[in-house]
Amino acid sequence: MQFIKNIRTASMLGLLFLAGACKDFVDINADPNNPTTPVLELLLPATQISMTGSLRDVNVGASILTQQLYTSNTSRNFQDGTDYQQSWNALYTQVLNDIEIVIREGTRLQRWDYTAIAKLEKAYIYSVMVDLWGDIPYADASKGLTVSDPVFESGATIYDKLFTLIDEALADANKGNFAIQPTTADIIYKGDKAAWIRMGNSLKLKLFNQIRLVQPDKAKAGIAALLSANAPIITTNAQDFAFRFGTTETPANRHPWHRTEYQASKSYYMSQNFIERLFSTDDPRMRYFFYRQTSNYTVGFTPTGNGYFGRYTGDATASPNDNALKATFGVYPAGGLYDASPINNLTAANIFISNSGATSTPKVVTNTDGSGAGVFPFITNAMVKFILAESALTLGTTGDAKQLFQDGITAHLNSVNTISTSSGNSAPTLATATVTAFVANRTAQYDAADAAGKLNAVMTQKYIAQFGNGIESYNDYRRTGLPTLAAPIAPLNTFPLRLSYSVTELSTNGSVSDKADQLQTAQQTTPVFWDK
Repeated sequence: MQFIKNIRTASMLGLLFLAGACKDFVDINADPNNPTTPVLELLLPATQISMTGSLRDVNVGASILTQQLYTSNTSRNFQDGTDYQQSWNALYTQVLNDIEIVIREGTRLQRWDYTAIAKLEKAYIYSVMVDLWGDIPYADASKGLTVSDPVFESGATIYDKLFTLIDEALADANKGNFAIQPTTADIIYKGDKAAWIRMGNSLKLKLFNQIRLVQPDKAKAGIAALLSANAPIITTNAQDFAFRFGTTETPANRHPWHRTEYQASKSYYMSQNFIERLFSTDDPRMRYFFYRQTSNYTVGFTPTGNGYFGRYTGDATASPNDNALKATFGVYPAGGLYDASPINNLTAANIFISNSGATSTPKVVTNTDGSGAGVFPFITNAMVKFILAESALTLGTTGDAKQLFQDGITAHLNSVNTISTSSGNSAPTLATATVTAFVANRTAQYDAADAAGKLNAVMTQKYIAQFGNGIESYNDYRRTGLPTLAAPIAPLNTFPLRLSYSVTELSTNGSVSDKADQLQTAQQTTPVFWDK
């Protein structure tokens, strides 16, 4: 790609600043991106840091499209070639390039532990890119600067290659010693071989489920093979494939949503649609997801009058000077504040959202509030449980869909508790009795539903549990149409079925530049290969 040399160094520096948990890797004297002799213990954590940072913009955009966040243009289904350009460029010029170095050098040195991890990261990143953009460069992109105009390959072709790549990685993990030293060179799993094997199998599970509409036999056979072989998958929250952020500002390793919103200026509104979904269904996660800066702010597009002030999707109203009034991120997933202030319009119907212990007063947040020690959940125990429930309901794979539904909800509520009480956060936990009663309440609704309603219940709870990972919610919504989302108030376009390509890529890549406009226009209305 011809633009690599121009933005490579700036990209690395920016991502180290934007991503989390980079404290131990910021003060490196040599540039790990251009080493004379690649140092695997420096390159591997750099890939994990930059992977997390590179996915920031696409994660925000997908969260807005699925009505968990709000910005004006994106919530009106408008996108252009600059919206996700930073993510696209950084993934190709930084993350994937460094991963190829780790794979190459790890293979040469027979350090199969590094090689296995890098291959699994590569498979995960490319699967996300196919899910978001559809057709993308793959084989040519791995060749770096030797190919200036990488050919775009179909998403279906790439998925087939990713299944093979995951199997290669799992085989590599079982070659020789798996001994990452220091263990901090692996930020995510601290060199835990079993954890990476579980991640690889869970990624395969996710991809098989993703293709169930267009390749149902392959999807069912793949999932059945994993289950019948008792292949290790993520089964506890401690095994989550996720990136945990830190608490420091210098160097900056806080959750990016905390950094942008816990200051005077703010980038986002919370989605009023999402707020009201949780409020109307009496979901106790409401106080953990959102923090009110005021107790009662009612305007035309905020009818609740309880201070949970966001905006409805597609609202084209100009933004007034309301940064000190709008609701913002809470303790989960961004490491912000827990909302312990009274809610003034609760009724007797509210069981799980209550004013018990609500003795605080809302405040205008600053960067000294909360810790920023949040999480980017890539593939979690809760997600795996919901995937297995969906598969059982739609493909007939083994597993008790109802139990998996219950386990998925429980797992996520416990994840909220973990973030609430760790790394400098100080939120109260959801009591065991509350968790049990809430799961029982949702189970009663599941039991009362027909087959379609049961799938809706699974996908709705998965959607709520994926707050913080809009990418997966965007995937699920396009695949299932669930949960039902409100129509934008003033849409500028149809709901985008793919994200817009980087305008830089389209203009500089000779393999596509002659049809750039056609390709970009088609992104809005062309489904990815698994979206039937």
